[in-house]
Amino acid sequence: MPQSTVDQIFDDASGDLAVGDLESAVVKYRKCVDMASDFFDGWHALGMAQMKLGRFAEAIEAGKKAVELRPNDQIGWTSLSLFYNRAGDIKEAEAAGAKAKVLSWGGKIVKE
Repeated sequence: MPQSTVDQIFDDASGDLAVGDLESAVVKYRKCVDMASDFFDGWHALGMAQMKLGRFAEAIEAGKKAVELRPNDQIGWTSLSLFYNRAGDIKEAEAAGAKAKVLSWGGKIVKE
């Protein structure tokens, strides 16, 4: 049997997320980022699934990895802000939110 690709596993995980099987989604998203540590969408989705499970520290770690990979991605910073907010870390939530706002105005966090 051929080994599943990262994209196939990601799609399966997203299907699990859609039907509310968050635990299964987390396992599959984690497998994606284990296979491809530079997979922004995998880190972002892993963070979202962890947040939905109330695992805010894990969500923040995944979110930080996502914005490290794509520092000029507005969605990444917006999500990281949400993760910090849910964890009760308002200072960090506001800092991440400010970066998202700069990007929404057409600015850059890191020069490309």
